[in-house]
Amino acid sequence: MRSAAAACVVAGRKRLDDRTVLNAIVWKFRTGSAWRDVPERYGPWHTLHTRFRRRACDGTFQGMLQAAQARTDAAGEISWLMSVDSTVERAHQHAAAARK
Repeated sequence: MRSAAAACVVAGRKRLDDRTVLNAIVWKFRTGSAWRDVPERYGPWHTLHTRFRRRACDGTFQGMLQAAQARTDAAGEISWLMSVDSTVERAHQHAAAARK
């Protein structure tokens, strides 16, 4: 008879390390590239995208941001002053639809 541990063995590829996945996500957003352009050293792009979507939907990234903000705010390293610029540049009416 098989043991309970032997019955739980799942065949397939080894799971990617969470730190590697996080580094890939940071690389993707830092460079502004598409998921398919993430270097192969981080693993399959589809796996990275799937993990990103799961963590984004379950609030993991929001929690990470709030924890980082709370830690740096407690240390007095954040200035909460903001400047918002709502400048609008208008083009001439003929600039958008030039004839070829």
